[in-house]
Amino acid sequence: MMASSIPHLFRCPISLELFTDPVTLCTGQTYERSSIEKWMAAGNLTCPVTMQKLHDTSVVPNHTLRHLIDQWFQGTGLDEPFLLSLKQNLSSDQATITSKIQALGTIRALLEESPWIHSHINQLGFVPLLIELISGGSVTRPSAEWLRLVEEGLACIVDILALRPSDGSLCKMFQEGFRLASFKILFKQGSDRIMVLMCKAVEMLSVSSETKYPCQIMREIVVLICHNEEEISRAALRAVHALCCLENNLENLVKAGAVEGVIGFILRDDQNDKVKDLTAAAASTLEKLVGIDEGKEALLNHPYGVVAIVRNVFRVSSDRQSIESALNSLMVMCSGSASSRASHQAIDAGVLSQLLLLLQSHYSSRTKTKARTLLKLLGT
Repeated sequence: MMASSIPHLFRCPISLELFTDPVTLCTGQTYERSSIEKWMAAGNLTCPVTMQKLHDTSVVPNHTLRHLIDQWFQGTGLDEPFLLSLKQNLSSDQATITSKIQALGTIRALLEESPWIHSHINQLGFVPLLIELISGGSVTRPSAEWLRLVEEGLACIVDILALRPSDGSLCKMFQEGFRLASFKILFKQGSDRIMVLMCKAVEMLSVSSETKYPCQIMREIVVLICHNEEEISRAALRAVHALCCLENNLENLVKAGAVEGVIGFILRDDQNDKVKDLTAAAASTLEKLVGIDEGKEALLNHPYGVVAIVRNVFRVSSDRQSIESALNSLMVMCSGSASSRASHQAIDAGVLSQLLLLLQSHYSSRTKTKARTLLKLLGT
């Protein structure tokens, strides 16, 4: 199958994606209905292309353009009946696992060769179906064949999410209680690839404000941060880092052992050149976790908590983001109720010499100001 490109006139000027529901404004410009509705809902009363004021905010369906797109779409061989046949195969109880795996392979090939098709795949409800598919085997000992199906289903979900971020409805599906037992089994008994894909899916779904996983699922992800397989460890850290972006996840992450997991990653990072590119993500994750009292306590109670920040983040990386995250974390730790304890740990770990070296290096004035602030907090 040859890769297909979308004619320019078939793309919405706002989303740059293939029209599925084109509507025309009073200015004569056509947009995807959902895109122009969001534009106007945000208080914009001008045409995005011409910037003319809209004297009339009503929209008219562009049936002519819709017909032309349908004709072009049929010519690609990827029309709706073909996609629906794939969907029917995946949802059928009579279809074999082998045939479903083949259908998933076809979908992945379509997404790779013709990325624009994801809008139609989304419109036809493939992602909810795929989530149903991978969470349907709530058996304690999943078969190798079913795990192969899950691998391909997860790969499809990740491919689709990579092309278009998820909305809140998909996040809610992933978090529904009756699915969590299946997901827990996948984290514990799935292949290395399944673990990586599960972490990637969680990372991608975490862009939604609806994302809030229970502690037991977060614990499964956190455990993988220190997995022996580098790819799994990296994927788990990225997932936890993404989850930290939402404040309502922080407490559950701390309860799940995220502070200990990230410290373990940072300590191992010092010995493994291959994962040093994730030092910034690890340092940033720790910074967010110590932003709540439970996170501070977990860091202080870890025998190498403050040491990991001082000796590893400062020493291993000259990356500005890593250094700033380390400074922010230490300033939080050394200015609260347990400041004396944290300060002594930091000084014993050699933070003073690290800060003095930083002040003599080529860092920004903002970074150096933070270093001076930390020195004052340490009583020097």
